[in-house]
Amino acid sequence: MFYKDLILSAVSSILLVVCVLVGVAFLTLLERKVLGYIQIRKGPNKVGICGIPQPFADAIKLFTKEQTYPTLSNYLPYYISPIMSLFLSLVVWMIMPYFTVMHNFGLGLLFFLSCTSLGVYTVMIAGWASNSNYALLGGLRAVAQTISYEVSLALIMLSFVFLVGSYCLVDFGVHQEGLWFLVLTLPLSLAWFASCLAETNRTPFDFAEGESELVSGFNVEYSSGGFALIFMAEYASILFMSMLFCVLFLGADLLSFLFYLKLGFLSFMFIWVRGTLPRFRYDKLMYLAWKSFLPLSLNYLVFFSGLKVLTLLSNFLSKT
Repeated sequence: MFYKDLILSAVSSILLVVCVLVGVAFLTLLERKVLGYIQIRKGPNKVGICGIPQPFADAIKLFTKEQTYPTLSNYLPYYISPIMSLFLSLVVWMIMPYFTVMHNFGLGLLFFLSCTSLGVYTVMIAGWASNSNYALLGGLRAVAQTISYEVSLALIMLSFVFLVGSYCLVDFGVHQEGLWFLVLTLPLSLAWFASCLAETNRTPFDFAEGESELVSGFNVEYSSGGFALIFMAEYASILFMSMLFCVLFLGADLLSFLFYLKLGFLSFMFIWVRGTLPRFRYDKLMYLAWKSFLPLSLNYLVFFSGLKVLTLLSNFLSKT
């Protein structure tokens, strides 16, 4: 029986990874199409019917090109960091709150925080191992930004952990059957969305790439397969953050088609923000993290913990 469970679990994991990678492929197509229409032009429309197979054509082109690397680079870390980046972006999907034999476990949110913290190292190593000043500067920016916004992400998450009393994502779905948390905590949801943008290095917080002043930031020395892996890791993180937003704020009934519509709309929001907003100034980015989001999330944390203490006290008094 144990081996059957193990095989079923492995098959489900492989299916989930394949579906995420297909989702990543079509998210890149959606982004190029949406940005095209925002800028009043056509997106990719030459390959196949309406340009739909374009992501697969891009993947074939990138992975068949010759892999180059700088002579002075630290080769092994330089080579491994994109692989680790994609691995972390995919392994974090283990906490997806399915009701079947998937890996969803009681400490899912702690696992998510651990994986996102490890993601900082892959960017840092990619920037340092390239032995390029631009890549190093992009890596340093990305690390400072990610660490700053992880603090607010963790505190916002802790607020909900106090409220729900569990680290398991399935419990979040159970508690939102009557009313979404978005209705109760709208300011917190906006802070979470902005932190997700910063965490995934997306516009208006894309200082790690900074095309206008850093060429391409920490991935400037990567070509072909290495660049493709970093690119895929970023888009897998966007999909995951959209899923987590839906679970935390919009209910988590994975059996309903509406959940996937919400996930798609959240992913579209990431693209919409990119097409609309200009880049922030770096000091304002840090100011926003430490002087706006941190006090907001701390206040909510204190409020929810007080609320929990009051309910426990009232339950205790009613029993006595």
